[in-house]
Amino acid sequence: MEETPRDLGHYQLLEQLGEGGMGEVWRARDRRLDREIAIKFLPQEYADDPDRRARFEREARAIAALSHPHIVTLFAVEEAAGRHFFTMELAKGQPLSRQIPDGGFPLDRLLNLAIPIADAIAAAHERGIIHRDLKPANIILTEDDSVKILDFGLASMRAREPLSPQGGESVTTLTDPGGAIMGTIPYMSPEQVRGEPLDHRSDIFSLGVLLHEMATGRPPFHGDSSADLAASILRDSAPPVDEINAALPRALSRIITHCLEKSTQRRMQSAVDLRTELDQLRREGPSFRGEFGPSVAVLPFTDMSPERDQGYFCEGIAEEIIGALSRIRGLRVASRTSSFQACVESVDSRTIGGRLKVGALLEGSVRKSSNHLRISAQLIDAEDGYHLWSESYDRDLSDVFAIQEEIASNIVRALRVTLEPGERGALQKTPTSHFQAFDYYQRGRRFYFQYDRHSIEFALQLFSRAIELDPAYAMAHAGLADCWGYVYLNVDRSDTVRRQAEFASLRAVELDPESAQAQASRGLALSIGGRREDAERAFEAAMRLDPKLFEARYFYARHAFALGELEKAIRLYEEAMRIRPEDYQAPLLVAQSLDDLGRPDEAREARHRGIANAERRIEINPDDVRALYMAANGLVALGERERGRQWADRALALAPDDSMVLYNLGCIYSMLGATEVALDCLEKAVQAGLRQRGWYEHDSNLDSVRREGRFEALMQSL
Repeated sequence: MEETPRDLGHYQLLEQLGEGGMGEVWRARDRRLDREIAIKFLPQEYADDPDRRARFEREARAIAALSHPHIVTLFAVEEAAGRHFFTMELAKGQPLSRQIPDGGFPLDRLLNLAIPIADAIAAAHERGIIHRDLKPANIILTEDDSVKILDFGLASMRAREPLSPQGGESVTTLTDPGGAIMGTIPYMSPEQVRGEPLDHRSDIFSLGVLLHEMATGRPPFHGDSSADLAASILRDSAPPVDEINAALPRALSRIITHCLEKSTQRRMQSAVDLRTELDQLRREGPSFRGEFGPSVAVLPFTDMSPERDQGYFCEGIAEEIIGALSRIRGLRVASRTSSFQACVESVDSRTIGGRLKVGALLEGSVRKSSNHLRISAQLIDAEDGYHLWSESYDRDLSDVFAIQEEIASNIVRALRVTLEPGERGALQKTPTSHFQAFDYYQRGRRFYFQYDRHSIEFALQLFSRAIELDPAYAMAHAGLADCWGYVYLNVDRSDTVRRQAEFASLRAVELDPESAQAQASRGLALSIGGRREDAERAFEAAMRLDPKLFEARYFYARHAFALGELEKAIRLYEEAMRIRPEDYQAPLLVAQSLDDLGRPDEAREARHRGIANAERRIEINPDDVRALYMAANGLVALGERERGRQWADRALALAPDDSMVLYNLGCIYSMLGATEVALDCLEKAVQAGLRQRGWYEHDSNLDSVRREGRFEALMQSL
């Protein structure tokens, strides 16, 4: 490349500051005005390239169109000594990339930097300019502790043309002459990685990545290669920043997570909104409400019916309200299990709110008599216990769905949550028009989650009755599919049962393709039928439709484990644990895969977490067989062999013929070295119907019995 001359007319070049794909940047002196400036050159070898030249001039126009205290000011576009360049304000300081601490900034410092950055990008977007390469290296912290955004070299001027027939502005994707996607991979949006047309929301995603790194000291997406990193951006959910940096509030996590939505429709829609929310967080400070942001836990409603036999119905109403509120992007809703368990363990609103990290609690009561229904609901400030809203409803049973919608809408209003387009309809969505079908479904759900053979049989009957009353009840079909899936895995390994699961799940998806629960049930049914790719598409659809659905990741993780894909199983189990931190199953299951991959410290930590959660579950329900045998496995793995054996024996005494209990007891006795007892349990498990070969094949708990002739014969029988 031709050497850059030290003098260009009245400019004296002093020091090269940087060099990139779009040219050199120099510190220079303007002799006429006696001031230091920055000069950016178009590389000489690109001067005759029309595309490169046009892009260089586009950058100049983009910057010249802006006048903002946090964006560098363009002075002039010039040509001298055969070089094309423009002059601009010299931002003296250090790039943000050199200033972010290992653990991230404290909240006040982060907000003092993030708000002007968001304000500057909002100003650029207002002028139709997309930056396209937002990253810490392109932001300077000046000597007076201000921020300056540099390098609009990848900015695209959105054509100010009439709206297209679809209602969107005409945009173009800029690539280099070789067709490579432009930008810096760790900070790219999913649509930028895919090479799709971009709009301003691509910058919103990049801002989310930037904020995540400022909050935690590291970007949210990782990979050993560019391809792995791009795949992570397209696939992975960013961990909430408050889980990495405990000094930061949940409200900041909510804001950043909203910026990092994969879908542009679900993503925060403007930099103005981002600036406003960050500014509101700064003004509120880390107070209780500011800390957790708009958030609520729906506690189980109290049964006030004369016979006190409506507990399942009370839980069902609470679950439906949780489901409706969970569709609101700007509201964080505690999971059903977390809320119900916290209510059992404590009656103090502040304690419950702190444990669940929510600012408000919904309490209620139900009195059902004949065809009459009385529901009372109160929204309480978790910090001070005062009512934010309360209402009572005296209606016919058939009005239960309208009541649930009214309660959800009133919570949204009381917490001052702004609804995005289409979310009003999400609140009004009713699962069925038939009250008795709803009643059967809720009773079936209660039995299904007991997860033993006899309870599943009851659940099958109840879901079937719900479908008889309302054949279009998608969730009842999904419940039926889950039950048949359990039967196939644990009781009856026949094609007839498998087809029942597939048919019911297909019907659920046909009736409500936007239901994440229906897609998760479909994934499970396809998985047990060996339709791997179809199952994974259904699981991915479920996670996309409802990122908070525990079952989607949990069932998907079990699917991956059965295929021997341990890394994938670990990732999915960990995501499930973030969604439902009180769950005991995912941490106890992920621990085994962590051990198998040589990560014993992480496995030990997961087991301690799972056992603690199981103990809390058993305190509430001493006969929870699944919690007993799964915790027993964890205890034995941690070396508490006698206690583990005692818990295993309790589980066996409660359900001596259950195939899942027998299989897990086989694993535990194998770990204890009781080979013959382990093989007895495994053979009985197979006889009772648990014949999924992948489990026996990939379960390292069974390693001590694999070479036994009885085990080899058992494997041949599967």
